[in-house]
Amino acid sequence: MQIPQSDPQASYLAHRAEIDAAIARVLEGGRYILGPEVDAFEREFAGYLGVAQVVGVGNGTDALTIALRACGIGPGDAVATVSHTAVATVAAIELAGAVPVLADIDPATFTIDCDSLEALLRRRRDIRAIVPVHLYGHPANMPAVMELARRHGAKVIEDCAQSHGAAIGNRKTGAGGDASAFSFYPTKNLGAIGDGGAVATNDPDIAGRARAYREYGWKDRYVSETAGTNSRLDELQAAILRVKLRYLDSANARRREIADAYSGALSGTSIDLPRCNPDVVHVYHQYVIRSATRDALRQVLRERGIGTLIHYPVPIHLQPAYRGRIDHQPLERTEAAAREILSLPMYPELCRDALSAIVAAIRNSI
Repeated sequence: MQIPQSDPQASYLAHRAEIDAAIARVLEGGRYILGPEVDAFEREFAGYLGVAQVVGVGNGTDALTIALRACGIGPGDAVATVSHTAVATVAAIELAGAVPVLADIDPATFTIDCDSLEALLRRRRDIRAIVPVHLYGHPANMPAVMELARRHGAKVIEDCAQSHGAAIGNRKTGAGGDASAFSFYPTKNLGAIGDGGAVATNDPDIAGRARAYREYGWKDRYVSETAGTNSRLDELQAAILRVKLRYLDSANARRREIADAYSGALSGTSIDLPRCNPDVVHVYHQYVIRSATRDALRQVLRERGIGTLIHYPVPIHLQPAYRGRIDHQPLERTEAAAREILSLPMYPELCRDALSAIVAAIRNSI
């Protein structure tokens, strides 16, 4: 049995008839860029998140860059975030012309540690924005982040690339800051069949600036009021996302069932299992374990045809492109996590037999 770590094709096959019909509708309609499907998806996703407006863009990195710019963040502005994240988070900050500064993580949730963030804010009075990353499907501590931002006069732009449908209490991630950025990369909880992204906000001015930035800074066609870019969610992807949005909650519920099965079967072992804070809805974009013998475990699983990944093997501040040039707090917890983490197979279509095989292989190897 070959078991991939993720399987975006399975999501397509699960909803094939509806997705094929949506694609055919777009092809027959003759409108392929920023048309009625994008308009409808933006309204529907905004309603799902509980925000006033959503602006579809070309990908998740662009979404974060545009969200930062729309919030007034630009050249020379310091932006606090984490080193334990996809490199896209820091790349987007630099693409906006801003300067990333890095805080450590909470080892239980892998999200930004607010004590480390507070120390960073006290040391760097020039920080104008905070980008909390809702990693692996677990929300960052948004109440604490928002309080720190209020005290220090910083904007908050949520990185929601891995948290579609996650929530703290009744508020979904993406609805708590000044703006938020989503990725619809195919492996995401809400994934397109190609690239896509979105900016979400309750502020009409931020939404207006994001709409302008995504298309050359146009207010009137062909006339740039400000310098913008070309980053547009296309009609095909929007139509596909409209189908998948209808199944997002049930898919996330299935992810939680799989996570519960993993945790139940692996409890009592030497493996450190994921944790979920009270009053949080975790959507398990990844099921990430920690093991002091991670590399040996991964090799055993590979030999048995079980795919795994490391999200992420090298903290950003230690990567060649960034080493020595990004200011940061002490990042011992970030560096320790990178040595031990392992993402097990996680997608809603993962079957019971595959899950049993994964668990058996792990238990037999530790």
